[in-house]
Amino acid sequence: MAQNADPYRVESVDRAMQLLDLLTERGALSVTEAAAELSVAASTAHRLLTTMTHRGFVEQGEKRLYHPGSKLTGQRADGNQLRQIVRTMRPHVESLAHRLNETVHLLILTGPDVRFLDGVEGTQWLRVGLRIGSRTPAFATSGGKAILADLGDASIPALYPTGLPRWRDQQPAPLDALRRELAHVRGRGYAVNFGESEPNVVAIGVCIGREPSLALSVAIPKERYDENVEKALARELLATAASIRSH
Repeated sequence: MAQNADPYRVESVDRAMQLLDLLTERGALSVTEAAAELSVAASTAHRLLTTMTHRGFVEQGEKRLYHPGSKLTGQRADGNQLRQIVRTMRPHVESLAHRLNETVHLLILTGPDVRFLDGVEGTQWLRVGLRIGSRTPAFATSGGKAILADLGDASIPALYPTGLPRWRDQQPAPLDALRRELAHVRGRGYAVNFGESEPNVVAIGVCIGREPSLALSVAIPKERYDENVEKALARELLATAASIRSH
Protein backbone atom coordinates (compact mmCIF):
# COMPACT_ATOMS: atom_id res chain seq x y z
CA MET A 1 0.00 0.00 0.00
CA ALA A 2 2.89 2.35 0.80
CA GLN A 3 4.24 1.84 -2.72
CA ASN A 4 0.88 2.68 -4.33
CA ALA A 5 0.62 5.83 -2.19
CA ASP A 6 4.03 7.10 -3.32
CA PRO A 7 3.34 10.44 -5.06
CA TYR A 8 6.44 9.99 -7.27
CA ARG A 9 5.42 6.55 -8.55
CA VAL A 10 4.87 6.30 -12.33
CA GLU A 11 2.58 3.34 -12.88
CA SER A 12 3.84 2.22 -16.30
CA VAL A 13 7.47 2.45 -15.20
CA ASP A 14 6.68 0.56 -12.00
CA ARG A 15 5.03 -2.21 -13.99
CA ALA A 16 8.02 -2.46 -16.30
CA MET A 17 10.34 -2.76 -13.30
CA GLN A 18 8.12 -5.49 -11.83
CA LEU A 19 8.40 -7.41 -15.09
CA LEU A 20 12.18 -7.09 -15.06
CA ASP A 21 12.24 -8.45 -11.50
CA LEU A 22 10.04 -11.39 -12.52
CA LEU A 23 12.18 -12.17 -15.58
CA THR A 24 15.35 -12.08 -13.50
CA GLU A 25 13.83 -14.44 -10.92
CA ARG A 26 12.12 -16.90 -13.28
CA GLY A 27 14.16 -16.71 -16.48
CA ALA A 28 11.06 -16.83 -18.68
CA LEU A 29 7.59 -15.32 -18.69
CA SER A 30 4.51 -15.55 -20.89
CA VAL A 31 2.14 -12.69 -21.62
CA THR A 32 -0.59 -14.46 -19.61
CA GLU A 33 1.71 -14.86 -16.61
CA ALA A 34 2.84 -11.24 -16.85
CA ALA A 35 -0.74 -9.99 -17.00
CA ALA A 36 -1.71 -12.08 -13.96
CA GLU A 37 1.25 -10.86 -11.91
CA LEU A 38 0.55 -7.22 -12.74
CA SER A 39 -3.24 -7.56 -12.53
CA VAL A 40 -3.64 -5.96 -15.96
CA ALA A 41 -5.12 -6.98 -19.29
CA ALA A 42 -3.04 -9.26 -21.51
CA SER A 43 -2.87 -6.49 -24.14
CA THR A 44 -1.27 -4.14 -21.60
CA ALA A 45 1.29 -6.76 -20.58
CA HIS A 46 2.05 -7.45 -24.22
CA ARG A 47 2.68 -3.75 -24.95
CA LEU A 48 5.04 -3.50 -21.99
CA LEU A 49 6.99 -6.59 -23.01
CA THR A 50 7.14 -5.48 -26.64
CA THR A 51 8.46 -2.06 -25.65
CA MET A 52 11.16 -3.62 -23.47
CA THR A 53 12.04 -6.03 -26.28
CA HIS A 54 12.83 -3.15 -28.62
CA ARG A 55 14.95 -1.55 -25.90
CA GLY A 56 16.99 -4.73 -25.47
CA PHE A 57 15.88 -5.53 -21.92
CA VAL A 58 13.71 -8.47 -23.03
CA GLU A 59 13.93 -11.07 -25.79
CA GLN A 60 11.19 -13.29 -27.17
CA GLY A 61 12.11 -16.92 -27.67
CA GLU A 62 10.32 -20.12 -28.57
CA LYS A 63 6.70 -20.77 -27.57
CA ARG A 64 6.20 -16.98 -27.30
CA LEU A 65 8.02 -16.87 -23.97
CA TYR A 66 9.94 -13.76 -22.99
CA HIS A 67 13.45 -13.97 -21.51
CA PRO A 68 15.95 -11.46 -20.07
CA GLY A 69 17.46 -9.47 -22.94
CA SER A 70 21.01 -8.48 -23.74
CA LYS A 71 20.90 -5.33 -21.59
CA LEU A 72 20.06 -7.48 -18.55
CA THR A 73 22.49 -10.29 -19.27
CA GLY A 74 25.32 -8.03 -20.43
CA GLN A 75 25.47 -9.76 -23.84
CA ARG A 76 24.82 -6.73 -26.03
CA ALA A 77 25.21 -7.02 -29.74
CA ASP A 78 28.66 -5.75 -30.65
CA GLY A 79 30.83 -5.42 -33.70
CA ASN A 80 31.95 -9.05 -33.51
CA GLN A 81 28.37 -10.30 -33.52
CA LEU A 82 27.45 -8.08 -36.45
CA ARG A 83 30.47 -9.29 -38.37
CA GLN A 84 29.41 -12.87 -37.68
CA ILE A 85 25.94 -12.13 -39.05
CA VAL A 86 27.48 -10.64 -42.19
CA ARG A 87 29.77 -13.68 -42.64
CA THR A 88 26.87 -16.08 -42.19
CA MET A 89 24.57 -14.26 -44.60
CA ARG A 90 27.19 -13.29 -47.18
CA PRO A 91 26.83 -16.47 -49.31
CA HIS A 92 23.08 -15.88 -49.57
CA VAL A 93 23.58 -12.22 -50.50
CA GLU A 94 26.16 -13.11 -53.15
CA SER A 95 24.11 -15.96 -54.59
CA LEU A 96 20.98 -13.82 -54.87
CA ALA A 97 22.85 -10.93 -56.49
CA HIS A 98 24.51 -13.32 -58.96
CA ARG A 99 21.21 -14.94 -59.97
CA LEU A 100 19.34 -11.65 -60.35
CA ASN A 101 22.21 -9.43 -61.52
CA GLU A 102 20.71 -6.69 -59.33
CA THR A 103 21.83 -4.97 -56.13
CA VAL A 104 21.08 -6.96 -52.96
CA HIS A 105 21.30 -5.67 -49.37
CA LEU A 106 21.26 -7.27 -45.92
CA LEU A 107 19.48 -5.09 -43.33
CA ILE A 108 19.08 -5.19 -39.56
CA LEU A 109 16.45 -3.43 -37.42
CA THR A 110 18.02 -0.83 -35.12
CA GLY A 111 15.30 0.83 -33.04
CA PRO A 112 12.83 2.43 -35.47
CA ASP A 113 15.38 2.35 -38.32
CA VAL A 114 17.11 -0.24 -40.44
CA ARG A 115 20.84 -0.32 -40.98
CA PHE A 116 22.31 -1.62 -44.22
CA LEU A 117 24.84 -4.19 -42.99
CA ASP A 118 26.12 -5.65 -46.25
CA GLY A 119 25.40 -5.79 -49.94
CA VAL A 120 26.49 -6.82 -53.41
CA GLU A 121 26.03 -4.41 -56.29
CA GLY A 122 24.50 -5.51 -59.57
CA THR A 123 26.67 -5.45 -62.69
CA GLN A 124 24.20 -4.00 -65.18
CA TRP A 125 25.10 -0.64 -66.72
CA LEU A 126 22.06 0.99 -65.06
CA ARG A 127 22.01 -0.25 -61.47
CA VAL A 128 21.41 0.83 -57.87
CA GLY A 129 24.46 1.67 -55.77
CA LEU A 130 25.33 0.14 -52.41
CA ARG A 131 24.17 1.76 -49.16
CA ILE A 132 26.25 -0.24 -46.66
CA GLY A 133 26.45 1.53 -43.29
CA SER A 134 23.53 3.90 -43.85
CA ARG A 135 20.42 4.06 -41.64
CA THR A 136 16.90 4.74 -42.88
CA PRO A 137 13.48 4.69 -41.16
CA ALA A 138 12.17 1.14 -41.32
CA PHE A 139 8.79 2.26 -42.70
CA ALA A 140 10.51 3.82 -45.74
CA THR A 141 12.34 0.68 -46.93
CA SER A 142 11.16 -2.65 -48.31
CA GLY A 143 13.31 -4.64 -45.90
CA GLY A 144 12.16 -2.52 -42.97
CA LYS A 145 8.51 -2.96 -43.89
CA ALA A 146 9.02 -6.72 -44.13
CA ILE A 147 10.55 -6.74 -40.64
CA LEU A 148 7.75 -4.59 -39.19
CA ALA A 149 5.16 -6.90 -40.74
CA ASP A 150 6.89 -9.90 -39.18
CA LEU A 151 6.98 -8.25 -35.74
CA GLY A 152 3.25 -7.50 -35.86
CA ASP A 153 1.11 -4.45 -35.14
CA ALA A 154 1.94 -4.54 -31.42
CA SER A 155 5.47 -3.35 -32.23
CA ILE A 156 4.29 -0.16 -33.95
CA PRO A 157 3.40 1.92 -30.83
CA ALA A 158 6.71 0.92 -29.21
CA LEU A 159 8.76 1.95 -32.24
CA TYR A 160 6.73 5.06 -33.12
CA PRO A 161 5.07 6.24 -29.88
CA THR A 162 4.33 9.71 -31.30
CA GLY A 163 3.52 8.57 -34.84
CA LEU A 164 5.72 8.30 -37.91
CA PRO A 165 8.44 10.96 -38.17
CA ARG A 166 8.82 13.20 -41.21
CA TRP A 167 11.02 11.68 -43.90
CA ARG A 168 12.44 13.61 -46.85
CA ASP A 169 10.22 16.59 -45.94
CA GLN A 170 7.12 14.59 -46.76
CA GLN A 171 3.99 14.55 -44.64
CA PRO A 172 4.11 11.25 -42.72
CA ALA A 173 1.37 8.72 -43.29
CA PRO A 174 -0.93 7.92 -40.34
CA LEU A 175 -0.15 4.78 -38.36
CA ASP A 176 -3.40 3.17 -39.53
CA ALA A 177 -2.19 3.42 -43.13
CA LEU A 178 1.08 1.74 -42.15
CA ARG A 179 -0.82 -1.04 -40.37
CA ARG A 180 -2.91 -1.65 -43.49
CA GLU A 181 0.20 -1.83 -45.64
CA LEU A 182 1.89 -4.25 -43.22
CA ALA A 183 -1.19 -6.48 -43.28
CA HIS A 184 -0.83 -6.59 -47.07
CA VAL A 185 2.86 -7.43 -46.70
CA ARG A 186 2.03 -10.32 -44.38
CA GLY A 187 -0.54 -11.58 -46.86
CA ARG A 188 1.85 -11.83 -49.80
CA GLY A 189 5.08 -12.44 -47.86
CA TYR A 190 7.15 -9.51 -49.15
CA ALA A 191 7.22 -5.70 -49.13
CA VAL A 192 7.75 -3.14 -51.89
CA ASN A 193 9.28 0.32 -51.71
CA PHE A 194 8.44 2.66 -54.61
CA GLY A 195 10.97 5.45 -54.36
CA GLU A 196 10.35 6.02 -50.65
CA SER A 197 13.94 5.70 -49.51
CA GLU A 198 15.68 6.65 -52.77
CA PRO A 199 14.11 8.49 -55.73
CA ASN A 200 13.76 6.46 -58.93
CA VAL A 201 14.48 3.18 -57.09
CA VAL A 202 12.11 0.28 -56.46
CA ALA A 203 13.01 -2.35 -53.89
CA ILE A 204 11.46 -5.65 -52.84
CA GLY A 205 12.24 -7.03 -49.38
CA VAL A 206 11.62 -10.08 -47.21
CA CYS A 207 12.23 -10.73 -43.53
CA ILE A 208 14.69 -13.56 -42.91
CA GLY A 209 14.83 -13.76 -39.13
CA ARG A 210 14.23 -12.41 -35.66
CA GLU A 211 16.53 -11.79 -32.71
CA PRO A 212 17.96 -9.90 -34.41
CA SER A 213 15.42 -8.87 -37.02
CA LEU A 214 17.04 -9.20 -40.45
CA ALA A 215 15.86 -8.68 -44.01
CA LEU A 216 17.09 -9.06 -47.57
CA SER A 217 16.15 -6.59 -50.28
CA VAL A 218 16.68 -6.30 -54.02
CA ALA A 219 16.83 -2.78 -55.49
CA ILE A 220 16.33 -1.91 -59.14
CA PRO A 221 15.98 1.33 -61.16
CA LYS A 222 12.35 2.32 -61.73
CA GLU A 223 12.96 2.08 -65.48
CA ARG A 224 13.21 -1.71 -65.20
CA TYR A 225 10.22 -2.20 -62.93
CA ASP A 226 6.89 -3.77 -63.83
CA GLU A 227 4.59 -6.26 -62.08
CA ASN A 228 6.19 -9.27 -63.75
CA VAL A 229 9.64 -8.15 -62.58
CA GLU A 230 8.29 -7.65 -59.06
CA LYS A 231 6.86 -11.16 -58.95
CA ALA A 232 10.04 -12.70 -60.32
CA LEU A 233 12.24 -10.92 -57.76
CA ALA A 234 9.82 -11.77 -54.96
CA ARG A 235 9.94 -15.46 -55.86
CA GLU A 236 13.73 -15.48 -55.63
CA LEU A 237 13.71 -13.59 -52.35
CA LEU A 238 11.08 -15.86 -50.79
CA ALA A 239 13.00 -18.95 -51.91
CA THR A 240 16.19 -17.56 -50.35
CA ALA A 241 14.37 -16.73 -47.10
CA ALA A 242 12.96 -20.27 -46.95
CA SER A 243 16.43 -21.71 -47.50
CA ILE A 244 17.89 -19.57 -44.70
CA ARG A 245 15.16 -20.58 -42.24
CA SER A 246 15.58 -24.28 -43.04
CA HIS A 247 19.21 -24.28 -41.85
